[in-house]
Amino acid sequence: MRMKNMNFCLNFQIINKKTIYTLKKIAVVILNWNGVQLLEQFLPSVVKYSSEADIYVADNASTDNSISFVEANFPIVKIVKNTGNYGFAKGYNDALQHIDTELYALVNSDIEVTENWLQPIIATFEKEPETAIIQPKILDFKNKEYFEYAGAAGGFIDKYGFPYCRGRIFDTIEKDNGQYNDACEISWASGACFFIRSKVYHELQGFDADFFAHQEEIDLCWRAKNKNHQIKYNPNSVVYHVGGATLQQGNPKKTFLNFRNSLLMLVKNLPKENFYSTLFIRLSLDGLAGIHFILQGKFAHCWAILKAHFAFYALFSKTYKKRAHFQSKRYYNTKNIVINYYINNGKVFVK
Repeated sequence: MRMKNMNFCLNFQIINKKTIYTLKKIAVVILNWNGVQLLEQFLPSVVKYSSEADIYVADNASTDNSISFVEANFPIVKIVKNTGNYGFAKGYNDALQHIDTELYALVNSDIEVTENWLQPIIATFEKEPETAIIQPKILDFKNKEYFEYAGAAGGFIDKYGFPYCRGRIFDTIEKDNGQYNDACEISWASGACFFIRSKVYHELQGFDADFFAHQEEIDLCWRAKNKNHQIKYNPNSVVYHVGGATLQQGNPKKTFLNFRNSLLMLVKNLPKENFYSTLFIRLSLDGLAGIHFILQGKFAHCWAILKAHFAFYALFSKTYKKRAHFQSKRYYNTKNIVINYYINNGKVFVK
């Protein structure tokens, strides 16, 4: 059982999964698996610029020296030890059961934060009780004038579940010229740097562990919207993301997870009207994507889509049972981002 409504802070480390602590208003939680090099590079900025928060490393049973490195060099950082490598979804679900705080900041281990990155987020949560989830501006660590693929200036999906962002549509990434410096409501926030009220996270039962990794944050945001929670983008908080540090963009495993999980997300969240027709069209579009990969000579990626579909069919019945009682009909911003991008040359976000 989680402790509630306690207003004091305890400043010692979590040493096992049976101990629960009450902390500051916000907890920065970094999920790690064999990522000591990333912790060496990026944890210092988090520690330097996060005085408002308690900082955690949630470790997915690493076999490298991640834990000993953190303990030796950053005693202020608390550690939650998961018992296995549970991926992004279950890894966070398990770890967050043991962190009692008002706000979670879920931060990838390859994120460099900037000075005052937390204040605008905390202020928004305080002023807007209806806002449940917030994403900062995410720029490319390797090319800091450009947005980063995973999230950019806030995420959206089309009618068939294809995700895209302000500042990034498929592989077209925009330079940050201040064109997205407006705070606005979005469809989903990137898991690379994901702020959420803890009560909402637990109300939604966290990420879907069946996803393992990729698109679980989009599913969580969609479920939040189905319960009338708002999701915002705040440009006054800026972070830099390496992207692909744990699984490269061109990896067939990533293709498998993205295609499978996108289909699972549709089954859980599509409104019942036109449910099967929308799903059928999406499956057909996946087939076209497979042909596109073949024409590019990327046979492993085509095979990854096929495997994703077989895995999806195997999980269909289980996933269908997870559907909520209410499904929002206004879940998409663009009807078909694929046609808009490849046929209508829609390379830049248009609301």
